[in-house]
Parts: sequence; C-alpha cells; structure tokens
Amino acid sequence: MRGVRLLLLSDIHANHTALQAVLRDADTRKYDQVIHLGDALGYGPHPREVLDTLRDLDAVCIMGNHDQMLLEYADGTRAPKDSVVSLALKYQLERMSERDVAWVRLWRDGVDDPDIGARYRHGTPTSLDEYTDSVTAAREAFAQWHGRLAFVGHTHVPAVYATLNAPVGEWIKMQLFQDGGSYLVPPSTRVILNPGSVGQPRDGNPKASYAVFDSVRMHYEVFRVPYDIERAQEAALEAGLPQVLAARLAVGK
Repeated sequence: MRGVRLLLLSDIHANHTALQAVLRDADTRKYDQVIHLGDALGYGPHPREVLDTLRDLDAVCIMGNHDQMLLEYADGTRAPKDSVVSLALKYQLERMSERDVAWVRLWRDGVDDPDIGARYRHGTPTSLDEYTDSVTAAREAFAQWHGRLAFVGHTHVPAVYATLNAPVGEWIKMQLFQDGGSYLVPPSTRVILNPGSVGQPRDGNPKASYAVFDSVRMHYEVFRVPYDIERAQEAALEAGLPQVLAARLAVGK
C-alpha cells in the first residue's frame, strides 16, 4: 500500500501569522493531505485569511466548537454575550463573506477515513465538545469508541494517549510533546493523537504546534514552530479584540 503523509492542523483560531509559519515549516517535510481538526475560527483577527488558506490547501476541515458557535450567531440561535469568546466570534462574522459562512456549514462533526483507518474529530473520538485531556478522559473515550486510530484537537496541547490490547481501562499511557517529538504506533495499540494548536498553544510553550503522520510507518511527529508573536498580538489589538487574547499568545496559556 502506498503511504499517505497527513499534515495535521488544529485550533488555528484565526491566527494567520502562526499558520503561515507552520506551513513554511511543513513544506520542508512533504505531505499528501491536510486535515484540520476544528476551530479554524474564534479568538483571532484573521478569519478570512485562514479560511482562504485552508481552501487553497484543499484541507479536510472538521467542525470545532468555536466554528459551530459562529454558525449559531450567524443564524441568530445563540444569545449574544459580553464574553471574550462571543466578542471575537461576532468580530469575525462581520468580516466573513457569505461564501465563507456557507463553506463552514459544510464541515462535518467527525469524519471516518477508511483509507487511513482513522477517525478525525474535534474533542474526542465520540464528541465535539468533550476534552481528551487526561488518562481518565482517554479511558472513557476508549471505552466508548472501538477504533484503532483517532486524531483530535480542542485541548491545544499536543499529546498521544495509548491503550494496549488489553481490557479497556488497563495500560493507558499519555505522552506530551511540549518541545515536539515523535511516536511510533505499536501494532497492538489503540491511540488518540492530538497535534496541539497552531494559533493558541496552551502547554506553556508559545510556539505553534502541528504534526505529520505517516500511514505506512505508523509514525507520528509533532513539530513546534516559532512565529512572529508580536505581529499576531498587534493584529489582534488593531482589530479591537480583548487584550487578553493578545497577551496569552506570548505565554502559551
């Protein structure tokens, strides 16, 4: 079988500055298909630029919770709030075209890829909103989902959760990738893999995070990429977005 190299992106959160840096880095590593695991929108100042880039990449885009909230604001089904999340989404909606919104509506809440044997979803293999953020959460996810390979986002923390071929609840291990790193998926292991966040990392490392997965070698590698954080902060402040959204980029929280 010919191998496929997946470029795995998640949680760009309308930070086009970080996305550009990630794509420059990824171009040196070769990939066949781009998967975006949700939350292209929310928080940041560049919704149109990020959507244009994902379209140009012909990316498979999964629905995230912020993407879903934006559609609810567009439809008038979500009550406006004076929150950081709400303010950013309303700012973005005002700047997006009808074509942009129509494209986001096409994104699915989870995709099964028979060629790779993988599930792509935002939160856990069985949920858009829940977090795969601990061994306990992973144990619940493995109990509810019986596949072998899942890719998720949502936590903004790059990680691998693995369970050996044993009764569910035993031998679940977690590995974090604060400085990048690689993981070779063992033959008898079920895994949930998270590439971290392109646009708003939350593991204490402000560098953008993404991953590449080689489907033949079953090799997963996370990369951390420096980008012009000051430029991204200036863009957020110039857009009139809440100051906290700019400040947090520098600390990776």
